[in-house]
Amino acid sequence: MIWLWWVGAALALGTLEMLSLALVLAMLAGGALVGGVAAALGAPPVVQVLLACVTAVFLLVLVRPYLLRHLSRRVPLAETNARALVGQQARVTEPVTATGGVVRLQGVMWAARTDSGGPLVEGEDAIVVRIEGATAVVAPAPGYGTAVHDEH
Repeated sequence: MIWLWWVGAALALGTLEMLSLALVLAMLAGGALVGGVAAALGAPPVVQVLLACVTAVFLLVLVRPYLLRHLSRRVPLAETNARALVGQQARVTEPVTATGGVVRLQGVMWAARTDSGGPLVEGEDAIVVRIEGATAVVAPAPGYGTAVHDEH
């Protein structure tokens, strides 16, 4: 019945992998499955643990890097946090100059400044060029001109 503990460990690790998505816990789950197979075949506990460890290391060192490369080629990684804001449209709520101003970006007020070009006036649309700390560096939105829609 010890093989059930191995399978239980593999299931728990696999479930936790769904939260982390780092492909580390999945490799450990693979090792646990091999330990479970060894237990089901009657191997002594020392052999079960050794096989589980060797399998997990093999999967971590050789299989995981391949999977990460393969996945990154097929599925573009979504930008998150501040990087996800680059390229987004913002509405100028207080005039923005090279020294400061305020924009509404995805419904949140952000301190803003321009990198180059003239100042942006209230109500004008802008594009986020980059985020520096808590400041959005913006540029005039090409082709948008004055705001046409209400951003929330």
